[in-house]
Amino acid sequence: MWKTACDTAAKCIAEAKEYNKQRWDKSHMEPDFKEGDRVLVSTLNFNNIKGLKNMRDSFVGPFIVEDKFPSRKKNPTPPGIVEVEDSPGPVKKIIKARKIRLNGKDQRQYLFRFKNQTADEYKWLAEDAIPDWNLYLRRLRESRSTEQSHQ
Repeated sequence: MWKTACDTAAKCIAEAKEYNKQRWDKSHMEPDFKEGDRVLVSTLNFNNIKGLKNMRDSFVGPFIVEDKFPSRKKNPTPPGIVEVEDSPGPVKKIIKARKIRLNGKDQRQYLFRFKNQTADEYKWLAEDAIPDWNLYLRRLRESRSTEQSHQ
């Protein structure tokens, strides 16, 4: 009984596939352009032409066909997945400090600047996220005190 059900299902799938193929082939034709032919291009999906839609030209051109893509070309395979490092690298210094509220508790965060990275890659991190954060915090406080004493 199982085998007859599988055979019937396979037969139905094959018939449906053939039916869909016939319908597709009936309504779609492969364009028979050759190199050097002059063609018009539809402006239906152009969104860079100004003015009222009903006042625009329906087609632009003529353009000359220079090369034809092979039909049924398989899409290229996407590049492999590249693993991104979570650690941004060695810390250069702390730039700012702030206090935010997380889960009902105040938490201090520091804006860390990392070596060999641009300003848009600075990160707000908690104290315990960076080893030796005390050293960098001490340097931040020293730089602030020297700036205030010079003013």
